[in-house]
Amino acid sequence: MATPEPPFTVKMMEGDFSVRDYPALIVAEVSVEGDRSSAASKGFRLLAGYIFGGNTRKASIAMTTPVLQEPAGGAKIVMTAPVLQSGGGKTWKVRFVMPEGSTLENLPRPISSKVRLLAQPRTQMAVVRFSGLIWPSTIAAKTAALEDFVRSHHLKSIGPASLAQYNPPWTLWFLRRNEVMIPVAP
Repeated sequence: MATPEPPFTVKMMEGDFSVRDYPALIVAEVSVEGDRSSAASKGFRLLAGYIFGGNTRKASIAMTTPVLQEPAGGAKIVMTAPVLQSGGGKTWKVRFVMPEGSTLENLPRPISSKVRLLAQPRTQMAVVRFSGLIWPSTIAAKTAALEDFVRSHHLKSIGPASLAQYNPPWTLWFLRRNEVMIPVAP
């Protein structure tokens, strides 16, 4: 059985590139310190704790994909999208999208003060899809290619790139689905 994903409408598709409209969504988010990989791992554990009963109702919440990661503070990504940086001490936002139909009112409150529930407005995203492992050089190349796609289609970037990962860590590398996403003006 496939893990649920947030709904979207494809506005344009060219090979591995697309422009998608996402409805307003609710996300659980944490901010964590470290390099891209360690921040992803720390953030995933905190968010998994919330959806697997670390909340005021001790209720399980369905897992969805993708897991999203971007630099905190909305800084433009230099080497990767969005999760590799040179040096340490960077802060990353890691997000789980809550299941369709979730609202801030009907979700249980997180027990951990590190987990925040946020309403995300309707968003248009430019996306490039790719498979494989998350190597810095691959993410840098995909980010650059997506930025070129955005420019060549006269789209206006309105936020930092995010890395979206769709598979559990035991998935074979060549079967992994990843995306770099950049919010663009409608």
